[in-house]
Amino acid sequence: MAAWRRDGRVTAVQRLGCAGLAGTLSLSLTAPLELLTVLAQVGTWHSRRGLRAAGHCLCRTEGVRALWKGNLTACLRLFPYSALQIAASRRLVILFTDELGHISHWRAIMAGSLAGMVATIVTYPTDVIKTRLIVQNRLEPSYEGILHALYRIHRQEGFLALFRGVSPAILGAVPFSAGSFFVYINLDRIWREPMVQFTPLQNFINGCVAAAVAQTLSFPFETVKRKMQAQSPWLPHYGGVDVHFTGMTDCFRQTVKHKGVLGLWNGLTPSLLKIVPYFGVMFSTFEFCKRVCLYRNGYIESPLNYKLTPGVDQSLKPQELRELKLLRRESFEPRKSALEN
Repeated sequence: MAAWRRDGRVTAVQRLGCAGLAGTLSLSLTAPLELLTVLAQVGTWHSRRGLRAAGHCLCRTEGVRALWKGNLTACLRLFPYSALQIAASRRLVILFTDELGHISHWRAIMAGSLAGMVATIVTYPTDVIKTRLIVQNRLEPSYEGILHALYRIHRQEGFLALFRGVSPAILGAVPFSAGSFFVYINLDRIWREPMVQFTPLQNFINGCVAAAVAQTLSFPFETVKRKMQAQSPWLPHYGGVDVHFTGMTDCFRQTVKHKGVLGLWNGLTPSLLKIVPYFGVMFSTFEFCKRVCLYRNGYIESPLNYKLTPGVDQSLKPQELRELKLLRRESFEPRKSALEN
């Protein structure tokens, strides 16, 4: 069992802003690897020569900027996705927490996974648009931008096309949660010490390992999702998908038939390569943004260190601390004016 702790010194809006900025920087830094992952999953002609050759070919034919195709959509999706995930996660954690305020690691992972599923379903159309923008030719685009893609997909293919591939996305949450749970229940055995004593570096390594295991297990569902998102009769070469299918089950069948079982893991290498820089930038950026918020809220002396402000009760919430400061200021001003008189 583990106690669920949230730093009450940072407001929900500040936490969301920190998460959004950290996620934006992480996505932008690892966007080329994400693009190569999607191209390999879809099976476009760029990815048939290997990872390095695919990136070189794309830069030569469409320019270096092509490595960041779809990144703006991914970044814009972060804020509504994060807001929904945080809101749903808080509700689910409260539901799964016992009377003593403790929650098991399994229930915590389940709460996070369910919250992620809710956020995924609501913001799923943006993920479809991101895939379409990635697979199209930047020099001869079928879509001129995010809104144009949304309009054309809805008009030409119908509203449900914006949710094409959502089934494998939801099903993929099961092996993803199982992989995360498997790693976390064995962390104390791996490090040979209790989880409460883990250092920030250990927690970073744990997050990367858990993400790698979970992503590997759920990757076939991710591959099928990308193929379903990209395939469209309105796009050149049906979106560049390497197999043709009629639905999720048929996509699994056709991929295994034409590409072999390992074809379901095409693109896993760039996906795993981005884990360390992604989490590294995200954790460090989030931590720095959190320190800035703590400094602005009055809990620490500087955002460059973690030295606590003397005389400040760290258990108070930001609103309570502001009210206390205001009360002290109001009680001090009359005494000052009386001395002057």
